[in-house]
Amino acid sequence: MKGRKVLVICVALVLLLLTLSGCIPGDGANSEIKPAGFFMGIWHGWIAPISLIGSLFNKDLGIYEVYNKGFWYDFGYYMAIVSGFGGLALSRRKKVCIDGGRSDD
Repeated sequence: MKGRKVLVICVALVLLLLTLSGCIPGDGANSEIKPAGFFMGIWHGWIAPISLIGSLFNKDLGIYEVYNKGFWYDFGYYMAIVSGFGGLALSRRKKVCIDGGRSDD
């Protein structure tokens, strides 16, 4: 039973990686006529680590879409990159000190 669970997880991970690699920047889905916009910028920011690995094996792939709409693509891309590292937290959890006081750290 445990071996089957591991197999299912491995197959799911491979399928997930194949699905994600289908939308890597530079794959030909965008052009000067149909540039990438805000939501594609978010997507490309989220999959940037996978894009980096893919670009090692295929020189035509990149981590940033050349054909984009400018500011809005950049905004989505960098927003996704920053949020991946926890930078877009709208609130911070309060830590309780030993003496019962609150700290904003």
